[in-house]
Formats: sequence, C-alpha cells, structure tokens
Amino acid sequence: MTTLGPVQLVTLGFGPDTQFEGRVLEELGALESSGQIRVLDVLFLQKDGEGDTVGLDYRAEGMGEMIEALLGLAPHFEEATGAEAGAGEEDGPAPKDVGFTPDDLRSLAQELLPGTAAGFVLLEHLWAKHLREAVREAGGLPLAEGFLTPEALAPVAAELLATTQTVDDLTAAQEAAGRPHDRPL
Repeated sequence: MTTLGPVQLVTLGFGPDTQFEGRVLEELGALESSGQIRVLDVLFLQKDGEGDTVGLDYRAEGMGEMIEALLGLAPHFEEATGAEAGAGEEDGPAPKDVGFTPDDLRSLAQELLPGTAAGFVLLEHLWAKHLREAVREAGGLPLAEGFLTPEALAPVAAELLATTQTVDDLTAAQEAAGRPHDRPL
C-alpha cells in the first residue's frame, strides 16, 4: 500500500499590486525536482471588488480541484470510509489540535479582502515520509507543527546563522576534497 508523507496546505497572501510572474511556481518546481516535496495541488484565488472569489487562470486541467473541495468552494469528493478515510495514515490516535480543521480550511478563502489574492499549495513532504514512519513505529504522535516566524527565532537567530554557516563551510570543504556530500553534523 502506498503511504503519503506529511501533507501540508501552505497559504500565501498577496496584496492588490502583486505581479504574478511565475516565480512561486518555479520554486515549487525546483523543490519537487530535488525530491524534497511533491506538489499535490495548487490554487490561486483573488477576491474582486464586489467580494466575489475568482480563480486566477494559470493552471493545467484539474489543477486546484482538491484545494477547492477542501476550502468548500466546490463539491466535495466522495467521503472516504473505513480504510480509505485514513489513506496513508497508520492506525492509532492522532492529536486533535494539530493542523487545520475543516472549518479552518473553509474560512481561509472567505477571509480574503477585496483586491487581495491567495495562493494555496497542497504538498507532500517527501523528505519527512520515513521520519514520520519511524516516529509512529516508536509509538510517537505529532503534538504540534508549524513554521516559526522571524520574531519567534529572534532569540537564537545569531546562533542559527552561525551553525548554518559552519555546516555550509564544512560541506564546501568536503566537496572541494572530493569526498561524498555527507552532512557534517
């Protein structure tokens, strides 16, 4: 049975003067090509002056349909039952307060202000697939997750920058010496 790695919905806000030049999609493509993520779906929405939400035309056939269903903008896919409901999930309890709830998802598109836009990216973290499996096999459960803001990182920002510089320097030295690209830490 195929299992999914952790799936995340990333929502990005854009102001009325945003120029969509394809850079976001290029970066997603680069991350996907490197094997770090798999883009499952992408949707860009804009709220017009009258308050109507419209999709921005950029996408391939069928792209955005899963996110539209998650946001309550389109008919839902058939409800999964039994084993299908947890597709890709191991048996066992999951914390109830981690991640978006269906109500949270539905409110994302509704909260756009007129003239603004949002990009929604549904992605699978391929890099974390085996880590998640190892945690579950050890009997662990995710308790919380989220990206840290610059304000949250401020107390340790200097140390983080120094550590990443050290890792980058060691990696460059290994590559210059012709050794395999092993992470030095």
